[in-house]
Amino acid sequence: MAATGIPHFHNDPGVATIHIGAREFMCIGAKPPFDHPHVFLDMGSDAEIICPYCSTLFKYDASLKGGTSNPPECEYHDAAKAA
Repeated sequence: MAATGIPHFHNDPGVATIHIGAREFMCIGAKPPFDHPHVFLDMGSDAEIICPYCSTLFKYDASLKGGTSNPPECEYHDAAKAA
């Protein structure tokens, strides 16, 4: 994952569960400027984890690619860093 960076996810839509294709990621809560401290979460061998700040439940889904999610609008891409 070092070559592509760590995927970031947010829960602006307010969904109960976000399915993601990575076991290591950052939860930012909501999109800036309303984000919480960016928390690195590592599921290890588990299939789910809850963010300690926003209580979003993340579930690993092997059918998704690393930085993708379901719902897809929960993926966060920093436009400033991409430029």
